[in-house]
Amino acid sequence: MKRIDDWPTLEEAARKAAAGAYCPYSGFRVGAALLTDDGRIMTGCNIENASYGATICAERVALAAALAAGVRNFMALVIAAGERTPAPPCGICRQMLAEFAAPEFPIRSVTLTPGDAPAAEYTLGELLPHAFELRE
Repeated sequence: MKRIDDWPTLEEAARKAAAGAYCPYSGFRVGAALLTDDGRIMTGCNIENASYGATICAERVALAAALAAGVRNFMALVIAAGERTPAPPCGICRQMLAEFAAPEFPIRSVTLTPGDAPAAEYTLGELLPHAFELRE
């Protein structure tokens, strides 16, 4: 796993992003903080929709913001969700991240309140060992 010097700053950014979540159906707030290779932190929150398929996860909101800003290289991701157990990214988010990050890309999941539970750490490769790749 890559060495990230300031996980606490990323965790705080993810928790702050979760405060903006629009989740009237599940009540499950999620925030994400994506560290770019130039040191910026791009954040996102989950945005639900009455048509559940139109819902977008916090991780993909952060990734879309980074891509829209022209960023294509990333160092780490923190996800803040839940109260008792940190939540890893969903399958769609894992696949989206695999488009732009290597298998050793570090992901940390934390709860919404610091100290509720220990952080869970993964690499993208551990979470998605056989990512889909379009090969011609």
